[in-house]
Amino acid sequence: MNLPSRPQLVVSAVSVLRSPAFAQALTLTAIGMLFLSHTVRGVMGWPALIAGLVVLVLLAAASITLRRGDTEWRGLLPISLLVFLGWSGVSILFTEYQWAALGSVLYQFCVAFLAVYIALTRDLIQIVRAFGDVLRVVLAASLVIEVIAGILLDTPVRFLNIAGALDVGGPIQGLLGTRNQLGLVAVMALVTFVVELLSRSVPTPVAVGSIALASLAILFTQSPVTYGVLLVTSVAAGALVLLRRVDATARRAGQVVLLVATVIALLGLLAGRGRVVALLNAGSEFEVRYGLWQRILSLTPQNTLEGFGWIGWWRRELPPYIALDSPFVPRETALNAYIDVLLQLGLVGLCAFIALMGLAFVRSWLLAANKRSIVYLWLALMLTVLVSISFAESSVLVEFGWLTLVICAIKASQDLSWRARLPETTG
Repeated sequence: MNLPSRPQLVVSAVSVLRSPAFAQALTLTAIGMLFLSHTVRGVMGWPALIAGLVVLVLLAAASITLRRGDTEWRGLLPISLLVFLGWSGVSILFTEYQWAALGSVLYQFCVAFLAVYIALTRDLIQIVRAFGDVLRVVLAASLVIEVIAGILLDTPVRFLNIAGALDVGGPIQGLLGTRNQLGLVAVMALVTFVVELLSRSVPTPVAVGSIALASLAILFTQSPVTYGVLLVTSVAAGALVLLRRVDATARRAGQVVLLVATVIALLGLLAGRGRVVALLNAGSEFEVRYGLWQRILSLTPQNTLEGFGWIGWWRRELPPYIALDSPFVPRETALNAYIDVLLQLGLVGLCAFIALMGLAFVRSWLLAANKRSIVYLWLALMLTVLVSISFAESSVLVEFGWLTLVICAIKASQDLSWRARLPETTG
């Protein structure tokens, strides 16, 4: 048997790394691993997750290098994203836990790099399909393991934080660790499946079945946070559908009216938050969160501008997190992305983060309202989910939330970045 020579192997490897099929496979693997990161850590630990992430980054780097001639970089990366990442990196210099911050920053950068790769190599409809394929598997596997734990075995699966409460109607955690995380993923999945149905990118029975699957997951989480995010997202979807149906002049006026109405609604919710919490039956949960936020805000004056340094997931053995931890429910985040950023990166980081989220949201909304393709709804609604969940969870700062935010920010920036309209330079 004649074995291929080394040059032939190199040519074959280069051909594979440059192929669309490889980009598709790497996209699916990266999205799947980050959505199932809690499961990977529970089954194999942090070393396995980090090793898998490093392998994906190396493969993505090789692929994007070989495809560099086919990529338009002008205006691709939003300045707000670069500023936020840059400030996270700078925080290593002034933190008290430099080695931990270095590892956390590298982890954040690796996930961001995979997001950049996906945004560069895949069209928006291909990204929606990739998210849809992954989220179908994640939700189906979550419900299956909940059936096994809650009905067949009637016992919790402790290493995955599954309570096994499906036999009493929930709440369920699935493969995401908490009911709020599972609820967030289910809402993201519902948005994706509806866009797949409207764009006819998958067969109708698959899309309808997927929507039913996501709806079941949302129902059994029994998560007031999830129900709130779903309500906000539904209102945003209705507003976008109405805006897309009117002419340009009416659309501009409608956007102004919608902006004013949103501000009034937010002020009203703030003034009547006690009544809202009571309606959502979230009193005890809100009290826990509010108490944690108050404790965090009492610490922020120590490092008002720069924060304590980027850490992502909290390291409970490090200050100030050791003082914020609870002996009954271990804390991994501040349960609010904005307060978490304020704690870790100070006011400078918070301003950069709000700019990143705000610009991405506004750009995605303009694209969804003005572009003919229905697929742009995915960008706007996914960012609506991320912006709203950030008031009750810090998911957007790490792993699948961070991956999704960076992808959406880049895709929203591609058509609306002012740098993309600059003349090309030669030389």
